[in-house]
Amino acid sequence: MGKSEQPCEVLNMKEKWILLNKKADFYQLADQFHIDPVIARVIRNRDIITEADFQRYLNDDTTLYDPYLLKDMRKGVEIIKNAIAQQEKIRIISDYDVDGIMSNYILYQALHRCGANVDYRVPDRITDGYGMNEGMVREAYEAGIRVLLTCDNGISALLPIAYAKNLGMTVVVTDHHDIPFEYDEEEKKEYIQSVADAVIDPKQPDCDYPFQELCGAGVAYKFVQVLYQECGIDKIEADEFIEFVAMATVCDVMPLRDENRILVRRGLEELNRTGNFGLRALIKVNELSTQKVMSYHLGFVLGPCINATGRLENAKLALELLLEQNYDQALITAERLKILNDERKELTQKGIEAAIEQIETTSLSEDRVLVVYLPNTHESLAGIIAGRIRERYYRPTLILTDSEEGLLKGSGRSIDGYNMYEALTECRELLVKFGGHPMAAGFSIQAKDLEYFRHKLNILCELSDEDLTPKLYIDVPMPIDYIRFDLIDQLELLEPFGKGNEKPVFAQKNIKVRSAKVLGRNGNLLKLELESETGAKIEGIYFEVEEFMENIKRWFGEAEWDQMMKGWLNTVALDIAYYPTTNEFNGMRALQIVIKSYLPHTLDFSKE
Repeated sequence: MGKSEQPCEVLNMKEKWILLNKKADFYQLADQFHIDPVIARVIRNRDIITEADFQRYLNDDTTLYDPYLLKDMRKGVEIIKNAIAQQEKIRIISDYDVDGIMSNYILYQALHRCGANVDYRVPDRITDGYGMNEGMVREAYEAGIRVLLTCDNGISALLPIAYAKNLGMTVVVTDHHDIPFEYDEEEKKEYIQSVADAVIDPKQPDCDYPFQELCGAGVAYKFVQVLYQECGIDKIEADEFIEFVAMATVCDVMPLRDENRILVRRGLEELNRTGNFGLRALIKVNELSTQKVMSYHLGFVLGPCINATGRLENAKLALELLLEQNYDQALITAERLKILNDERKELTQKGIEAAIEQIETTSLSEDRVLVVYLPNTHESLAGIIAGRIRERYYRPTLILTDSEEGLLKGSGRSIDGYNMYEALTECRELLVKFGGHPMAAGFSIQAKDLEYFRHKLNILCELSDEDLTPKLYIDVPMPIDYIRFDLIDQLELLEPFGKGNEKPVFAQKNIKVRSAKVLGRNGNLLKLELESETGAKIEGIYFEVEEFMENIKRWFGEAEWDQMMKGWLNTVALDIAYYPTTNEFNGMRALQIVIKSYLPHTLDFSKE
């Protein structure tokens, strides 16, 4: 297979459309794996290169990596196994997001299965902050706990762990976050060693595990696999936790490639027949019982309900939902989660509007890294607002809110090419506390240092105009004539979709819009009748009606908009990026495309 060439690029007024041009013998791959050449091309565009990689991508029975390869796995499991044997009190300490809750649930249930004397602690976002702190260590010690087991946190809890060790406690860390580091005199990274008795985190530089992108629940699941095996329990029993790993992986926005994709694919199968009362109730109250739950539902429907507990109340409520053994009570708790999430949505929208007003009426609009202080916003919503503002302006965004007297808490979301964790590390002398990933981070800062912090981040930022231009990657310039039912069915082979395994994008130029209708209960859906240059016709849908109307009027004039809406002859012709699907109504199945982006007809997809 040949190496990929430079992608063809076309500048878009709102984004850059990039036609992926990775090379392979797509017809040979199609014949070998019994797939359409278009499907082979999409898979190759996901950096799946060798035949073995293709086999692993397409084969549901692919073997997962050996959990024993994780550094300190044997040591950590041995510590917990001995604690179980001696009936020492063990406390699990997690994060308060979906990944933390799922990790805690997995470890708590598994340790119970092994006969452990175990309880759990879910930090309160407001009073405790992120991860384990000295107060939680002292609280555990005074309760007679002598073994602490962290999940989805702990790698950066250097001082609390040192405090626990000084008290004579044993600490096992399971985490997936970046390893804390400092720069030496030559500006080289020096990783900071924890004094925990065992540290299990695939991102440790001396860890031999072949995949670094597991979420916290993924690491917890691996831990349980080994714990069961060492305790004489068939490790296949650990697979009952895969649905929880799947939800955590998607909700923590981990890349859906390699092992993560396998875990999510298998986890979704289990989730759709789950026996967990809490998950069943959450699915029901969100009116998903009659649908096939997909990765989208995890990230945008079910996951936010769990996260809402940690934002507006205490995430312990979500963990109690998963542990609930009475379905009627589970329904009551799940409904509470949904109500909290609805409230969270309203508060989030107010925060987004306040951030936009501040950016567009002040000098913040000139910054390459957006640092926005929202004093009247609930601190738990900072991360969501940062993500939405990042999407709107395509800038690394950090949102700060009031915390304790004189202290601000912040949450950041980044873009490709900007490692937010490293950026915060370069400003560490200004920060009270921080941690996170390249794409997301949390931190605390003294209010008096806010403006200098904003200034320093922007001074150090090396993002170019090119970096700050959003990009839409086109997998295949595919004529709508080529869309068939069997091709759409084969697209399911590529699921689940998410970060690192994005839903494919196809495109065709010079599509005529023969007519348009506004549909939907709130008039938020546009149905288009489309026709290609060869006369092929298909129905298209688009979800931003106001935006589409404004653009068509601006590009072609109001008269053409009116003609198009009436189904009369018009000159509206677009280049469209889309995803093919089907529409089923009254037992009839019709081809359809969902439009992702569009431009007035100008694009040339020919090779440069």
